[in-house]
Amino acid sequence: MAVQFLRKASVWLKKHKITVLAVSCVGLLGTNLSYHVFPEQTFKLLHECWSEGQPAELSEKLCGVFQDVLQDTGVKSTDSYRAFAASSFHPVSAGIPWLPAGSLVGIPPNFDSTAEDKKGIVNHVVVINGKEVDWESSEGVALKEALTFSLKAQKFAIAREVAYLQNGSPLASAVVAPTCLAGMFVCGRALKLLLGLSTGPVILRGLCNLVTAMGGLLCYCVSADAVTYHLDCRADRKAAMLSEDYARGGLEFYDKILSRNRIFRGLMGKQGVKMYAPSGNLFPRHWFRIKYTPYTYRRTLILNILRELQASDGSA
Repeated sequence: MAVQFLRKASVWLKKHKITVLAVSCVGLLGTNLSYHVFPEQTFKLLHECWSEGQPAELSEKLCGVFQDVLQDTGVKSTDSYRAFAASSFHPVSAGIPWLPAGSLVGIPPNFDSTAEDKKGIVNHVVVINGKEVDWESSEGVALKEALTFSLKAQKFAIAREVAYLQNGSPLASAVVAPTCLAGMFVCGRALKLLLGLSTGPVILRGLCNLVTAMGGLLCYCVSADAVTYHLDCRADRKAAMLSEDYARGGLEFYDKILSRNRIFRGLMGKQGVKMYAPSGNLFPRHWFRIKYTPYTYRRTLILNILRELQASDGSA
């Protein structure tokens, strides 16, 4: 009975393969874009910071900084960008600005802290490996310093998220998977025609399908990592090129992220060693994928931009 069902399914798939491919591609695209199309109902609920059982409110100071960044980045429709208090240690973002739902930028509570007043940090409980971080310990003091950003660094961090959204990066990331799926189908068909396997033995066609699927998976992994790398660097470059102050802020931002990750590496023990490199970069989740754009590379990119800006100012 199972064999009969598989045969019927195979015949049906051959008859409707284009429809199945189209539905699969649209489904992948929709899944990847879901929290960008509906950021309020998905992304915000996942990243929102809560305080005393209620969603935390963004301070007037950070609202002002956000508006300043929107003005500096040349955003024409400021209503398309909204800020909220996020539960992360650095800004996060989602959404597509030209859609009705607009886009969201999450700003963490530690951005409320200054060198003199650490309330945005010490007022929050941070638990690592089941233990609450003691802010008065040597590690706690170092972590407080790594989580405290100057106004320049805060503006850069927010500006790079705005630039990421302005560039249509969520859409670019979302189309990688359906494009690779469609490409895999076309390449599979072409390979079978080239080798004369369209009506050949089932085993040979199966092997051809397996090779094509493996090639498609490899292509997706390489393409997804390359697109992530390109989009991250483009957002960093656009934010740093706004002014020399933004570039200096970017340098400080990535310096402190690397410092924070090195501290986490020590506090988290074995798990930290697996997650963070000694430099402060994130280790890839899989041995054959980069997955994350290295923070050290992004810092070097910002440093080079700062030197370019300084050189152009000097020549002027």
